[in-house]
Amino acid sequence: MIEISNLTFSYKNRIALKDINIRIEKGDSVAIIGPNGSGKSTFLKLLNGLVFPSVGSYVFEGSEISEKAMRNNKFAKLFHKKLGFVFQNSDAQLFCSTVYDEIAFGPRQMGIDEKEVQVRVRDCLNMLHIGDLSDIAPYNLSGGEKKRVAIASVLSLNPDVLILDEPTNSLDPKTKSFLRDLLIKLNSYGKTIICATHDFEYLEGVFNKIIVFSDEHCIVKHCDYNQVIKDEQFLRLHNIK
Repeated sequence: MIEISNLTFSYKNRIALKDINIRIEKGDSVAIIGPNGSGKSTFLKLLNGLVFPSVGSYVFEGSEISEKAMRNNKFAKLFHKKLGFVFQNSDAQLFCSTVYDEIAFGPRQMGIDEKEVQVRVRDCLNMLHIGDLSDIAPYNLSGGEKKRVAIASVLSLNPDVLILDEPTNSLDPKTKSFLRDLLIKLNSYGKTIICATHDFEYLEGVFNKIIVFSDEHCIVKHCDYNQVIKDEQFLRLHNIK
């Protein structure tokens, strides 16, 4: 589904990702871990077509994702329909006047029939247990409620891939447990999950694969999740635990 080859990305003269080679298969559930500043968030932005390789290539379902390709509006719409991104900061993602309109925004932008939009919004409100928030302005919500609305606004497009950047940050334990169960359920439905996280305790059982970034902005491990997460010496060596 995702293939990245010999990829390097730089902000001006500063390298953020270095010589990345990775394959992510359909149905994988992948944890992205590494010390602060190692390139995790940049990697997720690149997967979402928000930044583009300085060197190398990123291929999604057989199509190269480049600045030129994303200037094609039809191609970009199809890409963003298949791949959804939940930002670390929910306030950066929520901008509509009500929760209902927030969840409906994506499907409406895709030209989906309004009756189908209503069905999708209702389903997402129920899935995220936020039906009572439908008519409330997002800025009046708690942090946990905002996170649920942000996830619902992405799921309303029914993406094949769900990408999350530190989704448990600043959440209470109950919301963290809810999010864990939701990600497991979505993965069981065939969704590919890619998640940058440091919250191993609350997300236990979610992932089957892991990608580890180092301080040098490169990948030092890509393998079975449990193989890495139980290796205390390796995690300490790379300033992860």
